[in-house]
Amino acid sequence: MEHLLELQDVVIRFALRSGDLTAVDGVSFSLNRGERMGLVGESGAGKSVTGFSIIDLISKPGYISSGRILFEGKDLAGLSEEELRIIRGNRISMIFQDPMMTLNPVLTIGTQMVETLQAHRDISDEEAHGIALEKLRKVHIPSPEKRLIQYPHEFSGGMRQRIVIAIALLTDPALIIADEPTTALDVTIQAEILDLLLELCESEKTGLILITHDLAVVSQVTQKIAVMYAGKIVEMGDTTRIISQPKHPYTQGLINALPGSEHLGKRLNQIPGMMPNLMSIPPGCSFHPRCPLRVAVCAQQIPELLYYEKFSREVACHVMEQLSGGDL
Repeated sequence: MEHLLELQDVVIRFALRSGDLTAVDGVSFSLNRGERMGLVGESGAGKSVTGFSIIDLISKPGYISSGRILFEGKDLAGLSEEELRIIRGNRISMIFQDPMMTLNPVLTIGTQMVETLQAHRDISDEEAHGIALEKLRKVHIPSPEKRLIQYPHEFSGGMRQRIVIAIALLTDPALIIADEPTTALDVTIQAEILDLLLELCESEKTGLILITHDLAVVSQVTQKIAVMYAGKIVEMGDTTRIISQPKHPYTQGLINALPGSEHLGKRLNQIPGMMPNLMSIPPGCSFHPRCPLRVAVCAQQIPELLYYEKFSREVACHVMEQLSGGDL
């Protein structure tokens, strides 16, 4: 079966005066139609750059150095800007972190939705208006007729994010990439937005890549997770299995740092140290200076991302290789 999206050994670099910086190093994963995936990691892990690369939104001096990005069987990395425009915002939509940066403050919601539709389809104002109303209803915006003539500043943060999601749905995309879509929202509104994304993906059979630093967020929405660290995927597999039984020490650290009832009155756990500077990645496993399980080989050799059948996931960790006894 052909995947909806497939990344094959994608390397993304930034050409700086001091030399090329590798932000994403050999990332590979696939996504089927209607499947929901989370890209998780701390700031600087490379997750947003990976998401932006799919629709060529990497700002210069960034560029895709090597690898392939296949969408519906077509290599996006080899397309012209005009060919990409047909796919970007049409077959693949993006939801950004801050809706106020996405929406134009001087145009009504209706104008922005109609213009988005007419940029991709040859339809009349009346037809576009009807589709805009339908999508606002789909994301549970009350009184959609009234909302179309309002401006972004007249909405709350949660309502603005719903409108951004409605705009992303206008062209019935096959894939939505959501970059930290709930970071600026309070917990109650965050839960509503996540429930909405889940509902829409299930009803519309839309693929979703959810980019976030929060494992609690992906656990509510996604079916599989790719955990990234310093530009590489270090653990990837079924969401439920990884949340309940993380294998990579970095994933374990992220989950142990989540607040819970057992932390009442106590300090939260944290991973010691910081994400390394991408211009000076340590030798061997990039996580080894922070890893409580490190052994001698960790500082000498980069671990491969290997599939462990008995754990039903891929993990890049020398300790895992030793524990498995070579049984992959």
